[in-house]
Amino acid sequence: MAARKDEGGKGESRLVEPSLWERLERPAPTQRASLTLDRIAAAAVELADEEGAAAVTMRRLATKLGVAPMAAYRHVSGKGDLWALMFDRVSAGLTVPDEVADWREVLGSFALQTRELMLRHPWLGQVPTPLIQLTPARMAVAERQLRALTGHELDADSMMAAFRTVGAFVHGSTQVEIALRQYKEEHGWESGTETRQALAPQMNYLMGTGRYPTYKEYALSAKRKDDPAWEFAFGLDCVLDGIAQRLGI
Repeated sequence: MAARKDEGGKGESRLVEPSLWERLERPAPTQRASLTLDRIAAAAVELADEEGAAAVTMRRLATKLGVAPMAAYRHVSGKGDLWALMFDRVSAGLTVPDEVADWREVLGSFALQTRELMLRHPWLGQVPTPLIQLTPARMAVAERQLRALTGHELDADSMMAAFRTVGAFVHGSTQVEIALRQYKEEHGWESGTETRQALAPQMNYLMGTGRYPTYKEYALSAKRKDDPAWEFAFGLDCVLDGIAQRLGI
């Protein structure tokens, strides 16, 4: 990784390593370069999709890329850089056309897209600090949503809180959905009906105590128990309705 000189205040100079994103945007020095940041990111995402976040180690990644373990360290400094590259790669497809100006439509669209992204890449909810990975793609997503909230005479803190509230709902709700899906897969249950049948002994006992009449009414009358997309959309509407009412927009 080539460094550049930074002149100190007393005539001194020191070497400053370029940032991960600066290096990513630089053209490859030669066409024969066998290992690039883009190739590393693609392999890491594929590994995480196949085996989960825990499988993504520098050694496993080197094996998948067919290089020596230390070769990857010439491009990324460690797991922090690697997670950032992975997040940036999968987030690059999140977008809303510029002509869409309504804040609710913009935030709602990104919320739905993010849910689908997390369902395709469940490891997004497993890696450290998923909500604060600073990458160009994720910053572009945040910028687009914050821009949609401008023009409503909101102060900066309220605008950021509204944006983060929607994000927290999306990540929390989708992680619960993924956890339930994985739980069913681990037990070999292929449907909601099979899951309820397997859990019936515990549920029947609890309902039989008479302590949970409201939950029992839900269990007997609910029509959308196996429709997580509807539940997500309904919850998202509730969040957006609340923001609109609270901020008067």
